[in-house]
Amino acid sequence: MSNTANWYFDFISPYAYFQFKHFHRLPSSLNVTLRPILFAGLLGHWKTKGPAEVPAKRIQTYQYCDWYSKRIGLPFKTPPAHPFNPLKILRLAIALNCSMKAVGAIFDYVWGQGGDAHSEEGFKSLCDKMALKDVPTLIGSKDVKIKLRENTTQAIKAGVYGVPTFHYEGDLFWGFDATEMFLERIKDPSLLTQPEMIRLADLPAAKERKNIAVKSES
Repeated sequence: MSNTANWYFDFISPYAYFQFKHFHRLPSSLNVTLRPILFAGLLGHWKTKGPAEVPAKRIQTYQYCDWYSKRIGLPFKTPPAHPFNPLKILRLAIALNCSMKAVGAIFDYVWGQGGDAHSEEGFKSLCDKMALKDVPTLIGSKDVKIKLRENTTQAIKAGVYGVPTFHYEGDLFWGFDATEMFLERIKDPSLLTQPEMIRLADLPAAKERKNIAVKSES
């Protein structure tokens, strides 16, 4: 059994916040590398839309997250505007070596406290809370920018299409709701090699939807 996994995430996702808050359930022997990526990069590559870009789904996502957080007693507040541009806070996490402390502080600010992450004032407030100095130099580093691009490219090459996603021994576990499955996969290496799992992996499509633009009636 491998003892390493990559966790691909973007602070733009409330589900990434939820999953991060459940890291205590992971085996102590598992070494998880936190890899910030630009979710928009995945959407652009796979030509899909994010949950907040589908009006009805946007509403349900926010309402579900608010309901779920209250149900489990987790501090949660949706930021004042969403989706927002997460580029600065992704670079900030990388500049701070993606430590659990730094990533946790950013998640707590954005989703635990509903902090403004999209404006200059909001970003400054986050940095002040984290007692950071010379932040423009930190996040403006060429190495930091390259690392974020490399993380996103690496995720796409691995087949990652959404956040958060665990990549473990070649298997992908996308979304907070896949946490239980991931935990079981760690315990049982044969989970995805059972006959039915193999059949599902090779399941043919009976029909594929054509990309036809639907015009509204005038």
